[in-house]
Amino acid sequence: MKAYDIILKKRNGEVLTEDEIRFFIRGIVDGSIPDYQATAFLMAVYFRGMTDEETVTLTDAMMHSGDTVDLSRFGQLSVDKHSTGGVGDKTSLIVAPIVGSLGLKLAKMSGRGLGHTGGTVDKLESIPGYRTDLPADAFLRQVEKTNIAVIGQTGNMVPADKILYSLRDVTATVDSIPLITSSIMSKKLAAGAHTIVLDVKTGSGAFMKTPADARVLAEKMVLIGKACGRKMAALITDMDTPLGTNIGNALEVKEAVEVLRGKKNDLYEVSIALASNITALALQLPIDEAKARCEQTVASGAAFDKMKEWISSQGGDVTYLEDLSRFPQAKYEIPIRAERDGYITHMDAEKLGLLCVELGAGRRKKGDSIDFSAGLILCAKTGDLICKGDLLATAYTSIPGLEETVNGAYHDAVSYSDAAPEKKPLIYDVIS
Repeated sequence: MKAYDIILKKRNGEVLTEDEIRFFIRGIVDGSIPDYQATAFLMAVYFRGMTDEETVTLTDAMMHSGDTVDLSRFGQLSVDKHSTGGVGDKTSLIVAPIVGSLGLKLAKMSGRGLGHTGGTVDKLESIPGYRTDLPADAFLRQVEKTNIAVIGQTGNMVPADKILYSLRDVTATVDSIPLITSSIMSKKLAAGAHTIVLDVKTGSGAFMKTPADARVLAEKMVLIGKACGRKMAALITDMDTPLGTNIGNALEVKEAVEVLRGKKNDLYEVSIALASNITALALQLPIDEAKARCEQTVASGAAFDKMKEWISSQGGDVTYLEDLSRFPQAKYEIPIRAERDGYITHMDAEKLGLLCVELGAGRRKKGDSIDFSAGLILCAKTGDLICKGDLLATAYTSIPGLEETVNGAYHDAVSYSDAAPEKKPLIYDVIS
């Protein structure tokens, strides 16, 4: 079997066998297949696509290319969630305590932010002392003890994806449903959870810009998960507007705490929907009963107590959660005010995420340091009626002289009209 023959076969639009796909993935990982042939394979897949059976095999081969986590000791109670990425998306910080307080076991490996989207690991590291680098045995003990553990991705988890993604990123082959599906699902399946719920974002701040594209991706990932024996659901949720009011690492932790203490907004609604679907699948409950349990555990304070237990067990200083004023404050606060009367008709979430990068809250490239205190707090969102001079948002940064840049970037990202915009759904659909 030769890599050349496999590339030629896919270039010609033929269906690859299981042996051919597994041979190619092994070769990519052990180095016997060079990057230029791996890139040719990716381009062939990009243009010719893959059948569902091919995508299942590709995902499974990638999943088994390195270490996997064994959560069998937790049986049907082991759960996980994944978001395709967005702006202000801190749902993991809320969903984990909700489902953990209901007795489910959430063992999650999360990433760091890159570009306009934030990363759960960065948000958690804004809590002094929180450890994101637990070894495997300590990770599992943490789940056993508190029902929750969230850490960074380990060094040898799905090495095939690390190689392929780095090549996709520089060869214009990122935008391929089979390649996106296998990348996301190989990591989720390697993490070992029995129930997986996906949050597939759509809109200006998401990778999938339209609900139709998001649906295709969601359906493929659910199909793959089920084929690999997992309970699956995917919610298609709006990311045309940032989620919640706070964007930026410590700012997002603060808002997550506020939601667990009773604040209700779009962030609360999406978090409850995700937690409800996880709970319904894992405990085999009707969705209405699962939702009632999730809402009750927040209302009673049990979910916030679980958050504190989880953070403390991983070394975090919970006094920061109890007194949000303890989080570091940015040196500069920049008010952004309305320049006219009218309705906010659109907020480009990607542009607002990139503005937060300029403020110091994100990275332009891997390895960059970030300012945990930097970011935006939104006072008005899409659909709100505003008057000239109203405070629309406050920017937080420790970089001097950004007033003009911040105001220009914000107003470039936001559109206004004299007429109220049509209200978009927060959750477009649930695929299961």
